Amino acid sequence: METMPPADPTNDTAAEAEAVQLDCIRRMSPLECLRAGCRMSNRGRRLAFEAIRARHPQADETEVRVRYIELAYGAELAADVRLWLRDRGR
Repeated sequence: METMPPADPTNDTAAEAEAVQLDCIRRMSPLECLRAGCRMSNRGRRLAFEAIRARHPQADETEVRVRYIELAYGAELAADVRLWLRDRGR
């Protein structure tokens, strides 16, 4: 079994707390790990959308989504999506 790399020295978590966290993670089943990862991913996506809406309050939902695409996948894909939407009158 592979071991996790050493913690980042800039981590603000106490070593004892981190050890407890790692122990909890190691005890999780693969399904529990998958569910936890999905929850974290969903939370990160929600936070990104909230930040985009806060920075661009005038943006409609389509523009918010395109800005997320740009943030997550790059400017080139976002530009392609904008063209695709424009060609469809959206």
